[in-house]
Amino acid sequence: MQPLQLFTDYLRENRKSENTIKGYEMDLKQYLSWFADSFGQDGQMLYRQNVLEYLSFLKTVKRTNAKTINRKLSSLRSYNEFLIQAKLQEDMAVKKTDMIKVQTEYASPTKVTETEARQFMQRVLESKNKRNYAIVILLAYTGLRISEALAIQLDDYNLQTGECIIRNGKGEKQRTVYLNSKVIHALRDYLKVRKNYLRAEVSPYLFLSKKSEKLDRTTVNRIFQKFNPEITPHDLRHFFCTNAIEKGLSIHEVANQAGHSNIHTTLLYTNPDKAKLKNKMELL
Repeated sequence: MQPLQLFTDYLRENRKSENTIKGYEMDLKQYLSWFADSFGQDGQMLYRQNVLEYLSFLKTVKRTNAKTINRKLSSLRSYNEFLIQAKLQEDMAVKKTDMIKVQTEYASPTKVTETEARQFMQRVLESKNKRNYAIVILLAYTGLRISEALAIQLDDYNLQTGECIIRNGKGEKQRTVYLNSKVIHALRDYLKVRKNYLRAEVSPYLFLSKKSEKLDRTTVNRIFQKFNPEITPHDLRHFFCTNAIEKGLSIHEVANQAGHSNIHTTLLYTNPDKAKLKNKMELL
């Protein structure tokens, strides 16, 4: 079996998400392609000098931004750790000091305005698909990650108390999020038609697809593309954080609701967005 396939298996054994695995695979394939073009041969091991040359290539030839370079180095470092664990290599060719220091962006990551979010939700409402509307409202008014929303089971929430337990957040931490009346009404409307889905009687999951017992991320992305290609599920998470702070929730309350492990992540949403920041700069 090739090291790349073994590396993929290693990542799955370490419970990395499928998105993370795909990212690591892509970064590693790009490095191996660069190596083959540079030296006319396949390279499966990592050597310090080659890593430094690749780093220089990314900086000077490809003019890759610092964040992308750091992500690629992180992927190579993980591959390096796998090679050592598999006893295919003894030394670390990728060092933590290779990472480029990046200043945290001042501007809020939110790019969807409240008007745009409300217009988007209205379009989904008018489509008369109660499941899709419930998902959109849930994301916009709870700050959940899409993976967390799709993993909700029927015994995880209580619409009487307006509480929902999220069990699969990052690091497998459990937290309680609170549902406002908009979310509760949308979920109640959806639950009335949930019985019409194929696996409704046996599936423990809240959100179902017509073909399987659990709605998947790809289907949700297609739903978003249909109503507004410029808005993603993660954009609604950003929208929630900014909207919640503007409506008076404290930083710690938003951090708890969104499941931020670092309060500095939440603090970003207290900053103006990039457009507002640019406008302010023109006033100087």
